[in-house]
Amino acid sequence: MSPQLPISKEILLSFARILISHFPSQYDETLLEKISTSDLSVNIKAIASAVAMSDFVADVLQKQPHFLHSCWQQTPQLADCEDYRQRLQVILANVDNEEMLYKLIRQFRHREMAKLSFCQTLNLGTVEDIFIRLSHLAESLIIETRNWLYLRACAEMGTPLDNEGHPQQLYILGMGKLGGFELNFSSDIDLIFAYPSNGHTDGARRAVENNKFFTRLGQRLINALSQFTPDGFVYRTDMRLRPFGDSGALVFSFSAMEQYYQEQGRDWERYALIKGRILGQDQEDPHVKTLQQLLRPFVYRRYIDFSVIQALRDMKDKIEREVRRRGLVDNIKLGAGGIREIEFIVQVFQLIRGGREAHLQQHELLKILPHLQQLELLTIEQCEDLRQSYLFLRRTENILQAIKDQQTQVLPTDEKDQLRLVVAMAKFTQLDHQNQVVKIEYPIENWQDFYRTLQHHQQKVRLIFDSLIGEENGKESSDCNSNWCDFLDESFAEDEVAEILQQQSVDSEFHDEIIEKLVCFKQELRHRVIGARGRTVLSRLMPSVLSQVFHHEQCVKLLPRVLNIIDKIVSRTTYLELLLENPQALSQLIELCVKSKMIAEQVARYPILLDELLDRQSLLNPPDFTQYPAQLRQYMLRLTQDDEEQLINGLRQFKQTALLRVAAADILGALPVMKVSDHLTYLAEAIIESVVHFAWKQVTQRFGVPDFLQPNEKGFLVVGYGKLGGIELGYQSDLDLVFLYDNSQTGQTVGGTKVIDSNQFYLRLSRKIVSIFSMNTSAGVLYDVDMRLRPSGEAGLLGCPLTAFKNYQLNEAWTWEKQALVRSRPIFGEERLKYQFDQIRHQVLTEKRNIAILKKDVREMREKMYQHLSNHKGGQFNIKTDSGGITDIEFIAQYLVLAYSEQHQNLTKWSDNVRIFDSLAESAVVPVEICEKLKHCYITLRDKIHHLNLLGLPSVVSAEEFKQERLFITQIWQQLLMDC
Repeated sequence: MSPQLPISKEILLSFARILISHFPSQYDETLLEKISTSDLSVNIKAIASAVAMSDFVADVLQKQPHFLHSCWQQTPQLADCEDYRQRLQVILANVDNEEMLYKLIRQFRHREMAKLSFCQTLNLGTVEDIFIRLSHLAESLIIETRNWLYLRACAEMGTPLDNEGHPQQLYILGMGKLGGFELNFSSDIDLIFAYPSNGHTDGARRAVENNKFFTRLGQRLINALSQFTPDGFVYRTDMRLRPFGDSGALVFSFSAMEQYYQEQGRDWERYALIKGRILGQDQEDPHVKTLQQLLRPFVYRRYIDFSVIQALRDMKDKIEREVRRRGLVDNIKLGAGGIREIEFIVQVFQLIRGGREAHLQQHELLKILPHLQQLELLTIEQCEDLRQSYLFLRRTENILQAIKDQQTQVLPTDEKDQLRLVVAMAKFTQLDHQNQVVKIEYPIENWQDFYRTLQHHQQKVRLIFDSLIGEENGKESSDCNSNWCDFLDESFAEDEVAEILQQQSVDSEFHDEIIEKLVCFKQELRHRVIGARGRTVLSRLMPSVLSQVFHHEQCVKLLPRVLNIIDKIVSRTTYLELLLENPQALSQLIELCVKSKMIAEQVARYPILLDELLDRQSLLNPPDFTQYPAQLRQYMLRLTQDDEEQLINGLRQFKQTALLRVAAADILGALPVMKVSDHLTYLAEAIIESVVHFAWKQVTQRFGVPDFLQPNEKGFLVVGYGKLGGIELGYQSDLDLVFLYDNSQTGQTVGGTKVIDSNQFYLRLSRKIVSIFSMNTSAGVLYDVDMRLRPSGEAGLLGCPLTAFKNYQLNEAWTWEKQALVRSRPIFGEERLKYQFDQIRHQVLTEKRNIAILKKDVREMREKMYQHLSNHKGGQFNIKTDSGGITDIEFIAQYLVLAYSEQHQNLTKWSDNVRIFDSLAESAVVPVEICEKLKHCYITLRDKIHHLNLLGLPSVVSAEEFKQERLFITQIWQQLLMDC
């Protein structure tokens, strides 16, 4: 049977007397008799329950008879707890002095809090409903009080203006639970005040500086909220989170605030500002956006920031020491497994990854949990455990604080208050993970049941907290058992290095070389600005790094690669901490560096890639290549959409991340060479699509769109040539692109600030696309783009009309350009434009040709390439350009398509060499066995090039390699192209 609280007839009788006294026309002495005989209506029973749960509610009902009367007639509902600002504006509209302001806002606050306590007691709202409305109530009281005081301050001191004469307002950052829409029943409110810029007031006898105006306004607002009067207070107001704390100015201009956070902001301030929300914000107000953009870079770093883990550990340690010092027992907020640990768990991921995941830049904890699960940062079970525990703890906290409107998180020792918790926590309503209202029931019948349930939730939270944030992963080995423990000490001598190398069976032939590299590395460190924390982390990381390096047979090659990475990240403590906090990431890094110089160089150049090493399974199992467009769209949506630099960098980071995963899967044997090319090609296609959309958005914002386009049309086509066209991209391939546009109609642009003709529009679009690809940012160049295959080459326009392209290909193109057309295909554009291009390509390739002239042209072009690009060194073979190499196979395929497509038109279907040879075999142009052998040679040579690229080596091998393949390719070349 569910526990019940006894109804206090004495309190109900006192309420009845108040009603009889204040409303004699509606209530008489018979009311007293009904209560005495327990003849209670539903409403009176509801009041009795609410009062039994909260002394604060009883006090408000006694002090506000009109409120008591309305509750007696109709129990408060959740719908009554809305429109706070509108109702406050009506109440304050005719207030003309501060004394009345103080009185009315206090009465309003108490009345609305009592309503919410009613709803909480009677389960008329979910746990989330209650703390969201508590937050809206506080925000409304703060903003409407500010607005009332602002008008009076302007009448007294003049209106504050910026240097251009625009009026300025006081902006208020709500911090903590207020900022996160998670306010408690009796929370302090943490605020920070700011104003846009310096200036003076206008409209009073004597102008004052904006800083003085807003300081006085801020002081008056604090007094109005926190001063204790006969009507109580509104909120205890804490301003210590502002820059410089108690010793700092009360208000800051935006520029002063930005300078502080850039130069002096500390880790705990980043943590605090996660919840920092501009109260009463009007999204049309440009200052709101300015302030948000000012704070965002400080809170959310663009890189993966593992340094915050130690900062949060330190904060947690301080809290736990304070709990022990003050003897706080059973504290549901600060104790083990309490509310603060849940907040730390969520906020550590916000700080680590929020710069790259815009979905994590939210204020509400419960809204962030699903994204942590989607990003696979927490498991489904962990997220659900945290959600359930958070709601249980928050309801417990609110019930506790609603009893006497006191800020407490300590479990009560008073039996009556314990019974209140038992009754409230046995069953209540909340939202499930799909935002559906559900009733929660716990087997709680007494205090022991409640305490056991509470501990169950706290244990779950503590387990997750310890696994993510608790003790440092390497703490148990912090004494350092490695021989390299004192490597960074000045006293660590060269002979000690030699001794360790000998112990680890490193070939003595390489000792001098290794010692020289290590000595040079240590000397370089002396000249680097690292910082105390960075040196501490490095001193703990290096023994593990060196121990693992020298356990590898190829340590001589591996050491400089790894040291180069450490050198590049040594002043960026967050990356050192990533490797220290995640030993599996360090092991994965070393494994990949052993097998790939390219990966080592990429990681050193772009340390942000280190984050990808945290999950080995994702490296071994890259997504299906068809998923790249959807993944890229999802990735870009996570970024801040109004930050162009971040979006452009995001494209580069996505490419580097995907490239690392493909390369890892390649060298670890999870992907064959053909699949590697598929991945690299479709990755490039997804990026091309994104770049075109991004360029389109930028160009159309200024010039509008051509007036003849239909909705969602661009009339623009991107064609890929070469390895992109042939679905054969390699790790270091550039993109051969041609831009075409529909000129079946012409016109001018509409909807922009400047009108241009459609031809100019497409030319500007083409330039913008090339610019985005070529822009060298902190994340590198996206792709090298080669546009020389467009009509007329470098002398031609970047964008070409489809009709002009067709005319050029049919009437002016050289044979080598038609060879290039064999390896072309449309990459981006409307289907009708892709179809038109395919028709032009088919028409050009199936033209009747003089075979003798064709052979001569192909041979001459091959000879030119050989003279300009080939290796020419004795004893070596350039796989790509030497005779009998990749280029010969490609030329053979192109020649056969051009020579035989008139008779066998199916030969124009494909643009990749492997399927071209399949088509040649099907059409009996070339015997099947020859086509199969050419395919085998092609794949074998490409596979070798891939792995040479991974090792950072040129596509050159000993002339002794691939002798049989080269001989066969040369024989086929002779048979097909030399018999004139």
